[in-house]
Amino acid sequence: MSFSISGKTAIVTGASTGIGLAIGRQFVAAGANVMFADTHEAALVHELGAQADESNIRYFAGDLRERLTIANLLSATIDAFEDVDILVNGARQVVQSDPLDPNDDSLELLLKENLLPTLRLSQQVARRMIKQGEKREGTDALGAIINLSSIAARRTHPELMAYSVASAALDQLTRSLSVSLAPHRVRVNSIAFGSVMSASMQSTLKDNRSYRDDIEAHTPLCRIASPTELTEAAQFLASDASGFMTGQIMTLDGGRTLLDPVAAPVH
Repeated sequence: MSFSISGKTAIVTGASTGIGLAIGRQFVAAGANVMFADTHEAALVHELGAQADESNIRYFAGDLRERLTIANLLSATIDAFEDVDILVNGARQVVQSDPLDPNDDSLELLLKENLLPTLRLSQQVARRMIKQGEKREGTDALGAIINLSSIAARRTHPELMAYSVASAALDQLTRSLSVSLAPHRVRVNSIAFGSVMSASMQSTLKDNRSYRDDIEAHTPLCRIASPTELTEAAQFLASDASGFMTGQIMTLDGGRTLLDPVAAPVH
């Protein structure tokens, strides 16, 4: 079975830059209708303005922490494409934190930025998918929700404590929603990734060869992933090829989480 998503409609958040933008473009190339959503309107206009008149591309700018914005995003997608079949929750923030500082509000920030918008948008989109399903017969999946997570959920980096906790919460949200939505034939999965050569990663590594060497040394495949490898995984999860897969955290990290971060043996 191919990873076809041709003719389906997807909402992709965090889609003005980086991985979200790459996934949206991959879906467009695969024949899907895509609503690119992000907080940063100027970036959306810069990346997509010239293409916004094409029949299968739209963009939406707004603060997805607000419930009304989420409702408006869904309405705009329905107005443009009638249905919605795929949701990629790609909007996320990464901030450093101090686990011992009682005045550090980074965990609260990331729960508001990364977790709650994912939950609320997933709930609204799932309700729409279920409504669409009332007109369709059969046993095939009616919709696919894909969350972008991180291997930080399973690693311990004190300076990334808030991001790790928020990522772990997102993984559990994926599992919980998958069980709740399974009877309605809506699948929910997550991609937990390690280091990906996004635009921000390229900028970080530009003048820091030792950082790149360190990442590669701690990755069994000895390299950083290309964005294409992540976008193709997202297309697989969005397609009927993964029709019997739900509640799973697909890990794309080159084997990085397989290594003990401490050099000493465990025995």
